[in-house]
Amino acid sequence: MSLYDSSSDSFRSIAARQPRLFACGITPYDATHLGHAFTYVSIDTLLRLWHAAGAEVRYAQNVTDIDDPLFERARDTGVDWRELADQEIALFREDMHALGVLPPDAWVAVSEKLDDLERVVRDLEARGLAYRVPGAGDTEDIYADLSADSRFVSAPVFRDLDLEKTFDAHGGDSTRSGKRHPLDPQLWKGVRGEDFRPSGGAPGDWRPGWHIECALIARDELGESITVQAGGSDLLFPHHEMSESHLRALTAGNGQVSVHMHVGMVGYAGEKMSKSLGNLVLVSQLRARGVDPRVIRLCLLAHHYREDWEYTDDELSTAHTRLQLWERALRMSSALPDDETSQAVVRRVWEALATDLNSPEALRTIDRWAENPTGGVAVESAITTLLGVEFPRAA
Repeated sequence: MSLYDSSSDSFRSIAARQPRLFACGITPYDATHLGHAFTYVSIDTLLRLWHAAGAEVRYAQNVTDIDDPLFERARDTGVDWRELADQEIALFREDMHALGVLPPDAWVAVSEKLDDLERVVRDLEARGLAYRVPGAGDTEDIYADLSADSRFVSAPVFRDLDLEKTFDAHGGDSTRSGKRHPLDPQLWKGVRGEDFRPSGGAPGDWRPGWHIECALIARDELGESITVQAGGSDLLFPHHEMSESHLRALTAGNGQVSVHMHVGMVGYAGEKMSKSLGNLVLVSQLRARGVDPRVIRLCLLAHHYREDWEYTDDELSTAHTRLQLWERALRMSSALPDDETSQAVVRRVWEALATDLNSPEALRTIDRWAENPTGGVAVESAITTLLGVEFPRAA
């Protein structure tokens, strides 16, 4: 199969028998919207294809439950941050289960890794790969020294990117006084002397950096070589590039990501769907309205994973019509034996997905079959196994 590598701006062939997949997870301070769902359904399509090919996949995902937006939302709502995080994590899992998204083998919260994160940041500092900058009050913040990484931002895709502007737009602080380089990322906030978690201070006064969290979890769960690192396209820079840089620092230069997979942004009402703008279409709200989760999944699969697109209610209507077409075809074909036509349909679905996860073409292939269905057992199996859409009534 081939997959587009965002970092090198090229297609890569993936033939790993034991692929290692890392997906950047949620910051649990609000409910799952369609932008999140598009990312995880797209990643799930890759995972299903690997499973169907017999690959021994190891899949890990983090949960950023130690982060400023979570603490800010908890303060604004008067809810304990841990309670808020647990509530949103549970809702996210419920939404993913409803959408047929397979769970990762390892789902690791940052709060579970604080001791390990402190240990590796201390080590990076001891090795001269990190340094301190005066912080608030009598604290200091620790930054990675990217000058030690000659491979940082070396890919052609970054040549025309305003790196400092993009860095700042995604939580960076390029103009902070005391930094050695504008792009140096924070490894730990709020250190007081040798105390990384000063007594009396709560998370938010101190916390690990975002990029080092993913790098450590990926290394611990998957090893030095990551086959695919996946997430939304807004993570390409700085997050994924800096996470890979940290992975190299944690593995004596051996860490690498073969393919950076980035999923397009979903818009609504003329803007990118985001929590900060509040223009959200929530999966849980759609489900509460009685929308079949399979319709939501088909709505998402109708778009190529690298595509930016604008959601409208017509998207759901189209997906609902498609689901009805498939259900009718499977009822008609359930008693018919598989033949060359149905087997050819399965091959075309497979080929579409194996070519940079072309789910829209896979859906169109099923549509054409459903207009004049032949044997449906193999087709239904492909729809369930590869596309994650089940038909209990037809079965």
